[in-house]
Amino acid sequence: MTPKNNEGAAAGVARLELKGITKQFPGVLANDHVSLKVMPGEIHALLGENGAGKSTLVKMIYGIMQPDAGSFTWNGAPCVMSNPKAARKLGIGMVFQHFSLFEAMTVLENIALGLDAAIPQRELEAEILRVLDSYGLKLDPQRIVSTLSVGERQRIEIVRALLLKPKLLIMDEPTSVLTPQEAEQLFETLRKLAADGCSILYISHKLHEIVALCETATILRGGKMVATCDPRQMTSRAMAELMIGANLKEVSKAPSRSFGAAKFTVADLSLAKLGDFGVALRHISFTVRAGEIFGIAGVAGNGQNELLDALSGERTSTSAETISLQGKAIGKLHPSQRRLAGLCAVPEERNGHAAVSEFSLTDNAVLTARQSQNLTSNGLVNSGKATSFAAQVIQSFAVKARGPSSTAGSLSGGNLQKFIMGREILQAPGVLIVSQPTWGVDAGAATAIRQAIVDLAAKGSAIVVISQDLDELLGLCDTLAVINLGQLSKVMKVGEVSIEEIGLLMGGVHGDPAATVHMTEAMHAHTV
Repeated sequence: MTPKNNEGAAAGVARLELKGITKQFPGVLANDHVSLKVMPGEIHALLGENGAGKSTLVKMIYGIMQPDAGSFTWNGAPCVMSNPKAARKLGIGMVFQHFSLFEAMTVLENIALGLDAAIPQRELEAEILRVLDSYGLKLDPQRIVSTLSVGERQRIEIVRALLLKPKLLIMDEPTSVLTPQEAEQLFETLRKLAADGCSILYISHKLHEIVALCETATILRGGKMVATCDPRQMTSRAMAELMIGANLKEVSKAPSRSFGAAKFTVADLSLAKLGDFGVALRHISFTVRAGEIFGIAGVAGNGQNELLDALSGERTSTSAETISLQGKAIGKLHPSQRRLAGLCAVPEERNGHAAVSEFSLTDNAVLTARQSQNLTSNGLVNSGKATSFAAQVIQSFAVKARGPSSTAGSLSGGNLQKFIMGREILQAPGVLIVSQPTWGVDAGAATAIRQAIVDLAAKGSAIVVISQDLDELLGLCDTLAVINLGQLSKVMKVGEVSIEEIGLLMGGVHGDPAATVHMTEAMHAHTV
């Protein structure tokens, strides 16, 4: 197919070319003479560990930052990305991993604010619905953003970028909240965009996606470009090892794992929805034994956040007996009281919920570990102990930070995730509830986090992992269930359930086991 979206580009001329791009911050050389080309209609992966310089590089392409040295050309002509509006005028759209949204406003209003031209409301809403339909995604333009899950907020950014009909679309971790079926729908749309001449610069830590989708991959390590390859000719493991510059370790689990007595029990937990757009929890029951890792799969917006709030104590139950920890009823206890009882929790939203961006890493450590690590005395923070604990987290989880005094907001998303996970795991909780444990982290860091979870379980902790990453759940968990419209499916043993069945439960078979069996059988019949 001849590329259509190819205005101003001669045959063989790069849509975007970077030459010697360099960017330095105090004490950090984020990008060191990086050069790369993205051709018209090419799906080009940008890979690297957390802190490798990917985010800084794409922010300069989008005009948010300016390089200290180096140059850009667009369709063969020199250009300066002076600001995001100038980048958008050229035809560059970007979907950020961390969202820039006003929570008190609707989806429609947020999208309108991100457009450079005023479009009548009805016309804009119709365009939004058209884009959503083409991606197979669900999102109500009239919803208030504060009522949306992280996954639904990400969809706002995707729609906003696509409404600009970009010639270059930068996508940062776009499938982190999609089922396998939805991800494949997204890939089909991206392939159509590329066939029409739109270039795509694609950032993802899911390397199997890169193999399936991308034609070229540029790999960064420590701010430098270390390799360019054709991912279709590479294995995911080989690319991961190029990223980290070492052999990739596998998660090590004991071949035959035994579990202790029931340690964490949820019995017929029901909670009314909050507001018009919340999800009610309906008769949720499960038990996690000592040493067991229990996974909860589900598409964003099906009650995962409400469930985590209920389990962590941010929302209390009407009956104390609905949640029990080692036989003690804790359903009416608040978060601090549950932490004293031995429960730690990690919400999916790291910025503002799991950590305070403006606080130092030391202060963020105090927020949740002050009781278990004795970081306070008589209401006063023991700064020495707090700093030492934060430093231990940084070292144990290889967090790239200048030290405990660094603010949480100064870390890359993946490094902040490593710090948050390390902060909770090093408290050695009897029960750990975690949502999206490896969201936005690279392959090496994801392996380290998963290994730490496995090691914690081996010491007798009961673990609950809520994730949209089926590969993660199947590789990490012992048992799992699917949450759909606030209800939990039957508990299934990992190894005895197919990824197709889980994906169907996640993606639209709403609480109908018979329909699930029928659709699964139909899928198998179709593939045989």
